[in-house]
Amino acid sequence: MNGFLLLTLLASTATGDLHIESLFPFHPLHNHSSSIVELPDGELFAVWYRGSGEGGADDVQIMGARKSPGGAWSAPFVTADTPDLPDLNPVVFLDPQQQLWLFYATFLDNSSTGVLMKYCRTKNYNGDGPVVWEKQNVFHCRPRNFEDRYGALLEEIAVARADDIKQNEKLRRICEQQKELAKTKIGRRLGWMSRTVPIMVDENRMMLGLYHDVFACSITACTEDGGDTWSFSEPIQDVYLGGLQPAFGLRSNGTLVAFMRDNGKPKQIRTSESRDKGITWTTVVPIEIANPGSSVAVLQLKSGAWILVCNDLKKGRHRLTVFLSEDEGRTWPVRRVLEDIGEGNGEVHYPSSIQTADGSIHLTYTYSNPGPRSETIKHAWFDEPWIRAK
Repeated sequence: MNGFLLLTLLASTATGDLHIESLFPFHPLHNHSSSIVELPDGELFAVWYRGSGEGGADDVQIMGARKSPGGAWSAPFVTADTPDLPDLNPVVFLDPQQQLWLFYATFLDNSSTGVLMKYCRTKNYNGDGPVVWEKQNVFHCRPRNFEDRYGALLEEIAVARADDIKQNEKLRRICEQQKELAKTKIGRRLGWMSRTVPIMVDENRMMLGLYHDVFACSITACTEDGGDTWSFSEPIQDVYLGGLQPAFGLRSNGTLVAFMRDNGKPKQIRTSESRDKGITWTTVVPIEIANPGSSVAVLQLKSGAWILVCNDLKKGRHRLTVFLSEDEGRTWPVRRVLEDIGEGNGEVHYPSSIQTADGSIHLTYTYSNPGPRSETIKHAWFDEPWIRAK
């Protein structure tokens, strides 16, 4: 495998038990929304999307790179591409059967209402370069009870937020679009996107979080037969909407907990719970940790502790922080800043996290320079004692 020798070419840092490097040199195209997985041989495999824009740019592709144990990251390669259409928000996951998954969203009409979710599966992932995907399919999303549940929510919003709607023309337009879209089957079934890693609810049930930019809410997609069939949950929602990109934890009593970015207000991480394996969800509520409308990552460690990685700011994405919980996500008393580049100096955002077989915690995230676009994907790794050592 040919590496970039990034430790020499790029500004890679190591402070105590924290190590940070870049997957590739700063690039003029948009490089964003990464995900990382450890393969059975200890190799790391990361994915992200690259192109001249996002859903409106037809040149966006899903990129990948590999890092062998003790080695450098390989040169980036295309790992999925729908010709002349933008592919975004890739997620990689290795299931208990050692099957590698790739989830991503294709924008059929360059709009957030025309998104089609896709997935690939394979056990043929060893070697250099692109993974060989053996099976590929699309999601036919049919959210459970969506018309009734979301319709009732829109009626509640019309009353509870009457003053907001009256005073905010943009909000009025959004509410009207939501009402019209929710009336149609195609409107309810397209537009759902991935962002965060799936979770195994039990030995067979895999659950993936999906979100919708127009409906400003989330759902879950579940399979119990290795991806041959899928079922979908009721919406995860509340009157302020904006609970997006759910990342999950599973408590010892079987309760699933979703942690979401806040695209509305009060600009705090949102949370919801499910006690029926992800089918129905409690009303979304905020927790104390700030969120500027940026993706979060949640990871259950082998020790039993949970970590939450996010931009803990009301405004801006220039600080990335790791929180630790010892009560299964109820409180987050331990906090350590991973990277703070200062307001106005760019963004460090959209984390994805895993724990490898040796107990190390690995993150990938986007590093965006200000001014003319220049971005890379960073890779950080550390251990649980580093988080606790304030």
